[in-house]
Amino acid sequence: GREVRRVPHVMSATVRPLVPSDSLEALTALLHRAYARLGAMGLNYTAVDQSIETTRARFASGQGFVIEDGGALVGCVVVAGPFDEAKNPGTRRSPWYLRRDVAHLHQLAVDPARQGQRLGDPLVAACEAWAREHGFRAIALDTAEPAHHLRARYARMGYAEVDHAQWDGKRYRSLILVKPLDGPVPTTSDAEHRCALVRALWAHVQAR
Repeated sequence: GREVRRVPHVMSATVRPLVPSDSLEALTALLHRAYARLGAMGLNYTAVDQSIETTRARFASGQGFVIEDGGALVGCVVVAGPFDEAKNPGTRRSPWYLRRDVAHLHQLAVDPARQGQRLGDPLVAACEAWAREHGFRAIALDTAEPAHHLRARYARMGYAEVDHAQWDGKRYRSLILVKPLDGPVPTTSDAEHRCALVRALWAHVQAR
């Protein structure tokens, strides 16, 4: 559904699901602007220079949310369930992205002109609400290890660093962060984590 929620501290802005009429060109430009600072730090996040087709594929992979203010898109994010280890071989490097009980968010961006207004908070909250509604017990994300300002922000939002991964083509190591939504933080010793490890190993064997 097209549920629209006002941003309490910026009453002119609303959070809503992405709809087909939203401009992928505008969304891509927003991502480029939002990630330019990280690119200048030498961190080659995908969103620094991704194509419109990559934007289309990323947002088609899950549920997109945007913040709209005055008719302009000023923030965005995508939330989805576990990756398919066969279609996304890179994710085999972290079982957290393959667990059936953990959702994940990515493509989180706020226009630089609007940063400092905590617009990222309602976007993450929308992802967490979606994950709860779909029965996930935790939500994960990843960020560059050298991006200390982002790590601190996610820690304040309740995300704990649980793993690391070296994604293909990246000049930095990524950290995986997880926040529990229902009960304690899942652990690497529980049954679902062991199942995720087995699926990752089996997918790797089949690909050889």
